[in-house]
Amino acid sequence: MVSLLPSATEIVYALGLGDQLVGVTFECDEPASARRDKTVVVGGRDTSGMSPGEIDAYVRAELAAGRDLYTLHADALATLDPDLILTQDLCRVCALPAGQVGEALDYLGCTAEVVSLDPGTLDDVLATIGTIGAHCGAAQQAEQLVTALRQRLAAVADQVAGFYRPAVAVIEWVDPPFSAGHWVPDLVTAAGGRPVAAHPGDRSVQTTWRAIAAARPEVAVVAPCGFRLDGAATQAEQVARQLPGVPVWAIDADGLVVRPGPRLVDGVEALAAILHPDQVTAPPAGRIHRVA
Repeated sequence: MVSLLPSATEIVYALGLGDQLVGVTFECDEPASARRDKTVVVGGRDTSGMSPGEIDAYVRAELAAGRDLYTLHADALATLDPDLILTQDLCRVCALPAGQVGEALDYLGCTAEVVSLDPGTLDDVLATIGTIGAHCGAAQQAEQLVTALRQRLAAVADQVAGFYRPAVAVIEWVDPPFSAGHWVPDLVTAAGGRPVAAHPGDRSVQTTWRAIAAARPEVAVVAPCGFRLDGAATQAEQVARQLPGVPVWAIDADGLVVRPGPRLVDGVEALAAILHPDQVTAPPAGRIHRVA
């Protein structure tokens, strides 16, 4: 089995199937051992030294020129000869599209089954766990994992039930600003908040600081795609300047918000601690940080 998605890699390991995984991407870093003894079959540019504005300009230029943001190492993939490949068609910016994978397999003469995981909501994300389990002969493990995750979500719901739901704007990018889409508004709702300037189940879209302010958020959470807590906290300082008077929090975006895997439930718990600190226990260090 090969995973072309960091989130799928997390799910595979959460199901106890890490030993069946032979190929991963250069971004698969959870668990920490995910790339150990695995072949990296997808590469991409290291943007860690670039500002959000520079990253945005680079992505737009590459897409406008018809170039791919990710490189499939076809020879390495052919050597592995996998029977199952987990990929996506949800976002060209986030991972290699399934169509490109299919074309490469046709060229290589590889007969692997390609499964595209394209969740739009939190429920969809949980359903992908079942999908992977079904294709890997681990349906029972997947059912147990989803049940455990839903129990944790239910526990948060009980903790915040009956309390005021503050308006929450989740900022997925800061230069230019993008408001939250896909499953992220569901996380806010599950945490006892009311998502504003949001696009539930749909793609996040570019917006303006004026439009975000007009939505009257009572809390802003900065969760930039591709960044952990330190990077999010740095960018949150810019958000605080754009939204004066609004409490601004940074969150470990890659770990808890933007990757559609089991740790989204950790994200719900962390968001609930931000929104309802008197009802929900604070998460472990390194997950959230208040900036303003």
